[in-house]
Amino acid sequence: MNWTDTGILLSKYKFQENSTIVNFYTKNHGKCSGIIFGASSKKIKNYLQIGNELHLNYNSKSDDSFGYFKVEILKVNTPIFFSQKRSMYCINAALNLVKLLTVENQENTSIYELVHKLFSILENENWYINYIFWELDFLKLIGFDLDVKKYAKKESNGKDEFFITTNLKKIKVPSFLISKSGDNVSNQDIIDGLNLISEYLQTNLFLPNSINFPHQRKKFIDDFKS
Repeated sequence: MNWTDTGILLSKYKFQENSTIVNFYTKNHGKCSGIIFGASSKKIKNYLQIGNELHLNYNSKSDDSFGYFKVEILKVNTPIFFSQKRSMYCINAALNLVKLLTVENQENTSIYELVHKLFSILENENWYINYIFWELDFLKLIGFDLDVKKYAKKESNGKDEFFITTNLKKIKVPSFLISKSGDNVSNQDIIDGLNLISEYLQTNLFLPNSINFPHQRKKFIDDFKS
């Protein structure tokens, strides 16, 4: 099987001395894995960064066999944010979610476009607010629509706070997820928003599929606490 496509690098792992196992989310083939031979060469290594967009030429002996990629850089995305620790935590957490929760070799152009959108979101001053809506959009695209406004209940305790109550706990819902306004959003609001989605992920996706809670996500959330 042979094809060409464009893809955003989701993960990479060293394989043998000079090769790397990579995982891309592609425009026309969905999530795809394979090997890049000679990935340790200076020419390839410099642009083989998580989040970068590459032109891919994929070859395998059959649909069921593990293939290999020949790659060329198309767009440098991640290195722009190397000096921004929180943005890098976000990129790693977001792309790890895409890797964990999408199906191999299943085309979904909408997911590809959403991954593309991540990097334009990060260029904005208050990107972390829009990023939480990005996660909600991603969940909807994979068939898990967390309709916050539908389930959140307002409690008039002098603060007009919102909560979602399950059989096990009561989870705080930051008001900006209800109003969809970015005004006066605090770090604690961002933490509450990320924790709300984390709880949903843990209950509906991670635990049922025996997925450990991703350390990339934990580091991203913890950065708002510092």
